[in-house]
Amino acid sequence: MTASTHPVRRPVTPRATASETGADTGFGPLPDWDLTDLYSAPDAPEIARDLDRVEKACADFAATYEGRLASLDTPAMLACVHAYEEIERIAGRLMAFAGLRYYQNTTDSERAQFVQNLQEKVTDFTAPLVFFTLEMNRIPDADFARVVDADPALARYKPVFDRMRAMKPYQLSDELEKFLHDQSAIGAAAWNKLFDETIAGLTFSPEGEELSLEATLNLLTEQDRGRREAAARELARVFGANIRLFSRVHNTLAKDKEIEDRWRKMPTPQTARHLANHVEPEVVEALRDAVVAAYPRLSHRYYDLKRKWLGLDTLAVWDRNAPLPMEETRVIDWAEARQTVLDAYAGFDPEMARLAEPFFDKGWIDAGVKPGKAPGAFAHPTVTDVHPYVMLNYLGKPRDVMTLAHELGHGVHQVLAAGQGELLSQTPLTLAETASVFGEMLTFRKLLDAAETPDQRKVLLAGKVEDMINTVVRQIAFYDFECKLHDARRGGELTPDDINALWMSVQAESLGPAFDFMDGYETFWAYVPHFVHSPFYVYAYAFGDGLVNALYAVYEDGDADFQAKYFDMLKAGGSKHHKELLAPFGLDATDPAFWDKGLGMISGFIDELEAMERA
Repeated sequence: MTASTHPVRRPVTPRATASETGADTGFGPLPDWDLTDLYSAPDAPEIARDLDRVEKACADFAATYEGRLASLDTPAMLACVHAYEEIERIAGRLMAFAGLRYYQNTTDSERAQFVQNLQEKVTDFTAPLVFFTLEMNRIPDADFARVVDADPALARYKPVFDRMRAMKPYQLSDELEKFLHDQSAIGAAAWNKLFDETIAGLTFSPEGEELSLEATLNLLTEQDRGRREAAARELARVFGANIRLFSRVHNTLAKDKEIEDRWRKMPTPQTARHLANHVEPEVVEALRDAVVAAYPRLSHRYYDLKRKWLGLDTLAVWDRNAPLPMEETRVIDWAEARQTVLDAYAGFDPEMARLAEPFFDKGWIDAGVKPGKAPGAFAHPTVTDVHPYVMLNYLGKPRDVMTLAHELGHGVHQVLAAGQGELLSQTPLTLAETASVFGEMLTFRKLLDAAETPDQRKVLLAGKVEDMINTVVRQIAFYDFECKLHDARRGGELTPDDINALWMSVQAESLGPAFDFMDGYETFWAYVPHFVHSPFYVYAYAFGDGLVNALYAVYEDGDADFQAKYFDMLKAGGSKHHKELLAPFGLDATDPAFWDKGLGMISGFIDELEAMERA
């Protein structure tokens, strides 16, 4: 069973926002989720009904098909897949509702209890389905192909089967697979929950007033350097005070992964992620190597420019996301943010804006920061017969507008892919960031075209470069940190100092010589949720940014059919490999030069900023 409680998330960087209520906060009333399209309430009779349906459907599925998959003809195999997909849909609806309620307030014990109890029930009920993948993978390739290829209605599920059968060399015995399924709700999932609840419960007092993590991170984007420094030092103090707990979470999860990987004979800690993403390891390594080689001409060069703009000999970590001195310090109200993004989407294609509008009007966005609410932002696809939900933490900063554009891109993608059905709509992470980053690029380009002065253009270009560095350079540095962490953990328990040292080894390399790192920054790995929830997820952001930069270059070149091709790509969901999806645009991510093309766009923006300095 693959119903997920973890949505597609943004990288949690200091672009996060903060207010303490979803009411009118000075930038207009902010929307809250209306979850009634899933269920009306946690005690709704439909929840008990659907739990009963899942339990019965799983038992019936096992009684009908266990031990018989290899003997099924094509019509029977198609019926089997449809039955499995229906179980995914019902269980996915239950877990989406519980998960979204939980993320609204992770410190609410009732919500935490509700999601845990539901997860345990769904895990128990779906235990009889473990045989499905195991038996499917034992069918000889020739016999499997003969059954699947005989009917286009079944053959359309081939990408699902391909991803499933890619796990064949790493499959364990039936008993061990059932054991892993049964213990999942109280294994890694429990450590994930401990991390979420701890992060949501942290409080910071950089200026005397008690603030959440979001509010404190937001101070790192203030004009006043003293406020930024106070926030950074308070973050370091609180992370340091909790570092043993965060170290325990990471040690336990890394060891848990190492044990499972060892039993499955996975060649590397990254293998499972690459298989899930349906991406070749050499493609990821080509991306990683291209980005690391580009550090000097991207982040190192840009931050040296920023050092000069801020009039500093060296940058401190609290200067990384500082606004430029000439940047306007105005708050962007929600209505303006909405119009900015919708206009940018409509400028690309009116259909894109039409698909995004219901998110604003129908309770599909939760925008305000409230006590206990999960940090960062994400888009959750829920299930294909409902709709996605977007979570933000909106304060009215320009970067919050770009986050809105990003998450709405996810939402539009998920709406379009829903037509593929429950199993084929799930886009691999490497392609899941395509529409979100493209939505950001459309919004940025619209704002850049509207710039009236050189200073306005400079601020917009600098902001975009910083976002791209956060999405590409910073995320590849995160990926290298994870690789080092999991490799080191295989040699034994890591102390907090050990993990801190690994973090600093990638930070200095990626950010460059313009920076001086304060004492305490070595603990900033502690709050990044991707390391806990989705090991090695982070390269997907760099993959998506590079892919979109290459795509946008094709769009700018005036491909007359670009919009139609683009919508077809989003509608495909997870039904095609990245090579097949990019072929209509003349792009190939397996070509090492592909990544240099994407990185060249970032370098070109820095060239323009340098030219503005010389003018």
